Amino acid sequence: MSAGALAPGATLGIVGGGQLGRMIALAAADYGLKVHVYAPDADSPAFDVSALATCGAYDDAEALARFAASVDVVTYEFENIPRETADLLARHAPLHPNAEALSITQDRLSEKGFINGLGIPTAPFRQVDTPDDLARALDALGLPAVLKTRRFGYDGKGQRIIREPAQGDRNAIFAEFGGAPLILEGFVPFEREVSVVAARAADGSFAAFDLCENEHRDHILALTRVPVPGLAAETGAAALDIARRIAEALGYVGVLAVEMFLVRNAAGERLIVNEIAPRVHNSGHWTSEGAMTSQFAQHVRAVSGWPLGDPSRVGGLAVEMRNLIGDEAADWAGLLAEPGAHLHLYGKGEARPGRKMGHVTRLIR
Repeated sequence: MSAGALAPGATLGIVGGGQLGRMIALAAADYGLKVHVYAPDADSPAFDVSALATCGAYDDAEALARFAASVDVVTYEFENIPRETADLLARHAPLHPNAEALSITQDRLSEKGFINGLGIPTAPFRQVDTPDDLARALDALGLPAVLKTRRFGYDGKGQRIIREPAQGDRNAIFAEFGGAPLILEGFVPFEREVSVVAARAADGSFAAFDLCENEHRDHILALTRVPVPGLAAETGAAALDIARRIAEALGYVGVLAVEMFLVRNAAGERLIVNEIAPRVHNSGHWTSEGAMTSQFAQHVRAVSGWPLGDPSRVGGLAVEMRNLIGDEAADWAGLLAEPGAHLHLYGKGEARPGRKMGHVTRLIR
């Protein structure tokens, strides 16, 4: 146990009040910690399960300072809070993960440069700030290619696949993004999308959950499976090593996810890193029932200065996690009646199309 470790009864501050913050708060309660959630939306799902709640903007310096002064450590549930907010919070309380890790991973350009600097492959990419930059980048990377905003994109938002030269005028394509800084990424001919969810503690200890396979529908994660069928053992080990190297280079404390493409050809299997998420992650929801320690409990342990928990799968069983998107959550009664199904609902009021309303996990015997 580290010298600065929290004791039960201490207060964990969480910035962001969505479903990830809600599940972190529930895990913290299991360990006897109080939780204070700071979020800008009065109907934030995490407010329902926290001892304290502050509804405030991410640029309200006075409210942020009061929040940070009221807690023993601060973490965040998503990466789109401003760097300035993270720096302000860190002046008043320990912040995990650190502000530099947040800053690097919330910009796709700096993130890919960081990953490549570790000798870890990503898709080829080019910075795009003007229509001329886009023309040069397309000439360099070829087609198809993916044009993305450098910041704030998620679930397929803020991106466009360019498949054919005749798809449209490059000036018009650039204008679709409203002048936001962009990045063009070369297309990766992947067989599967996979991810590693892992944790690093302040003492450098590291624990990773098994590599999982992810299926997306309409750019939103629909299904996660563990283990990945047909995967070479050395590929799984390489994925965990990539996550470890990234966490160490960031001086990271907490849970992170590394999303990757699995490419398979005559030369064998290889992994290409797509993105880093500096937080607990949707593809780690299977751990709530499927692992000895859930990703949420693991994150609480790491940021509290506690020993990391056992990340191994329960009984070595296969696990499936399915997101409940939009009105799929309306079948809650049927899911509750299904033997072996574990239902998690996020307490959101309106089931809009594309909105994650909950998830269900199944252990497969």
